[in-house]
Amino acid sequence: MLNIFSSNPAFSVISLTDAVNEIAVRPGRLGQLGLFAATSVSTLSISLERIGDTIQLVAPSPRGAPGEVRDYPKRSVESLSIPHFQRDWSVVADEVQGVRAYGSETELQTVQGIVAQKMALNVADLDLTDEYSRIGAIQGIVTYKDGQTLDLFAKFGVPQPTEIDFDLDNATPVDGALRKKAVGVIRATREALGGVPFTYVHAFVGDKFFDDLLTHPEVRETYKGWSEAQILRDSYIGKNRADNPLFEFGGIVWENYGAVGAGGDSALLGIQADSAKFVPVGVPGLFRTYYAPADYTETVNTLGQRLYAKQWSMLNGKGIHGEVQTNALHIATRPGALLRGKRT
Repeated sequence: MLNIFSSNPAFSVISLTDAVNEIAVRPGRLGQLGLFAATSVSTLSISLERIGDTIQLVAPSPRGAPGEVRDYPKRSVESLSIPHFQRDWSVVADEVQGVRAYGSETELQTVQGIVAQKMALNVADLDLTDEYSRIGAIQGIVTYKDGQTLDLFAKFGVPQPTEIDFDLDNATPVDGALRKKAVGVIRATREALGGVPFTYVHAFVGDKFFDDLLTHPEVRETYKGWSEAQILRDSYIGKNRADNPLFEFGGIVWENYGAVGAGGDSALLGIQADSAKFVPVGVPGLFRTYYAPADYTETVNTLGQRLYAKQWSMLNGKGIHGEVQTNALHIATRPGALLRGKRT
């Protein structure tokens, strides 16, 4: 039975990698929104060239006369390493002992099924890791499970925007104050982007922030008497509908993405209870994912793929070892446009 692993091309790096990339992706909410544009590179790091953060208008000049000379911002290049994530698995001889062909199923297909199950369990963890990194990227600080961080504000020399206090625990709020805060977020986002157009602002908020927002007098008054009053009961609306509670107010889509334990780890997947993170949607190149090649001789200087898989024999001949890996970097290229808020 173990001869299958050593002699059959179905268990080569290429075949296993093709198979693991066919496993359905579990992208998580940020993956579902499609915020991150993916690029494959053949290197282990990327270099981002930045030419300022502003746009410039052209002044009118007399016909036939020289035009004005553009003020070109200084260029800067930042290098970022692409992190490596790997999960190991194994198949021992006892797991395939007695496996035989029956019906239309062949021996090879049965063993491939065992391998696919092993890989799928670990791919699910890698998908979860991707979502965890994306959550960090929309906040400007990517945090990894071991405590390492990638501070995009520090890396690009951009100050982190001051946290906006929405004063949601105010028992007697000033009428219109909440909507004014929302409009302020949209204006500040536009200014931070230097006039680059965006489709809308999406807010990912924690549990307490969302609950207080949903029951705020100004929000309730907005929908009172409308057919959309069901929003106050169901908290779902429109094309941006998701599994998470979500509604629109003040020109912003508010989505409850509460923090939960990430696969039993101490890391939390989601937004802290009292916090809000604002993301401009529809800005080309704002959020990027870079895939680097695996650390195999077969993949040197090739374009990176989302996932890789490989297997090799145990030294004592009792089975095989295997691994699945991804080499992915998720970043925001303009962290200064990532605003944040707090409940109170």
